Amino acid sequence: MFASLTDKLSSALRNLRGAGKLSEENMADALKEVRTALLSADVHFKVAREFIERVQTACVGQEVLKGVAPGQQIVKIINDELVRLLGEGTTGLSPARPLKVLLVGLHGSGKTTSTAKLGKLLKKRGYRPFVVGCDVYRPAAIDQLEILAKQEELGFYSDRVSKDVPGIGAVGLDAARTAGADLILFDTAGRLQIDADLIEEVKKLRARVQPDEILLVADGALGQEAVNVAKAFHEALQLTGLILTKLDGDARGGAALSIKSITGVPIKFVGTGEKTSEFEIFHPDRLASRILGMGDVVSLVEKAAEVINEKEAEKMAEKMRKVDFTLEDFLAQMQQIKKLGSIGGLMGMMPGMGGMKIDEDAAEHGMKRTEAIILSMTHQERRKPDVLNGSRRLRIANGAGVKVVDVNQLLKQFQQMQQMMKMMKGGGSKKMMRQMEQLQRKAGGGGRGSPGGFGGFGGGMPRF
Repeated sequence: MFASLTDKLSSALRNLRGAGKLSEENMADALKEVRTALLSADVHFKVAREFIERVQTACVGQEVLKGVAPGQQIVKIINDELVRLLGEGTTGLSPARPLKVLLVGLHGSGKTTSTAKLGKLLKKRGYRPFVVGCDVYRPAAIDQLEILAKQEELGFYSDRVSKDVPGIGAVGLDAARTAGADLILFDTAGRLQIDADLIEEVKKLRARVQPDEILLVADGALGQEAVNVAKAFHEALQLTGLILTKLDGDARGGAALSIKSITGVPIKFVGTGEKTSEFEIFHPDRLASRILGMGDVVSLVEKAAEVINEKEAEKMAEKMRKVDFTLEDFLAQMQQIKKLGSIGGLMGMMPGMGGMKIDEDAAEHGMKRTEAIILSMTHQERRKPDVLNGSRRLRIANGAGVKVVDVNQLLKQFQQMQQMMKMMKGGGSKKMMRQMEQLQRKAGGGGRGSPGGFGGFGGGMPRF
């Protein structure tokens, strides 16, 4: 979502390199570009203006520290102001038990999926979640919530006959308590726009179940409209927090940068994809770091810790050390990586790579193609690729729906990887680096149409 803003901010700050001191003169053009970048990202004009004023006040007159370029100093200042803009600190949920959470929002904002995602996230943190379907106007909403609840092993209650929303909430609350739940999530109905009936219904439900948290699920792709929606809901219901969804999209991100400053309501969670696992606690400092292209290593490590089995990782490291790494092992590693999320999301968490242009569709397609090729092999063929003669390769290509040349390319790159492992084992790291450079020159950076395997996005990055 913030790729364009990251590019424009980087360009603006690049102009300050080499200056001996941050002055009004050399700051003027750079801050003008920063302001333009914020407005282009759909940040509220008032928020953008105040942000620039605070940055300017903090920057002007600061001596450049020894060994630190002005550009680096202003990045630190802008980072601090971005954190302030997004909402300093991580705002937690109420400590009440059972914790009752009412989720509200417009139609299409992602309330139902966010209800299940929040239940799954908090279940990992020791809660016993129970979801209550209170959307009686969209039949598919109850079905969707029930399916997600079953998938994530969450308690569930709804009534497909009654239209008494406060009554459904009250019965659901009793059912949750009987089931021993200590987290009760109420999924409510939405509208295409805010109206009196919607607000009145939610008010009656709130009075009946007495929630500890009222979270607005806001579509981050709506830009400034999401800010207006948040203001309206907050005035009517006194929100305790926000869930910002669709941060994986290509919208400009202005809502995330404006919503806390305009409404005063903190963002508590963010949805970063369609999968129930793509949902995170909101950390303003981490998002600010991503926006400035500095990555988010902490979140990357947390994601890896959730999906990667430590014993399996140690076992795989030992296999690689002994050069006993097979295509079967590679398949297992690739499937683990897929659990971490989209390639673009992972790149955004890596320092210096947030602005790198990646054709995510081509990369995802390449991974699926590689996976299909390996799955079309027998266990023996994955462990002993040397047995793959011409007829076997043709069978594998037909089974995977690819060409024989794709199978050959994968096997060739796998052999090259094994050779590099042997060099590492034998202490030939310098020789390995020279060979990697030669391979990279031969590959020419890897184009979109290049065969799948281990090759690159370009510049030595994996091509899949």
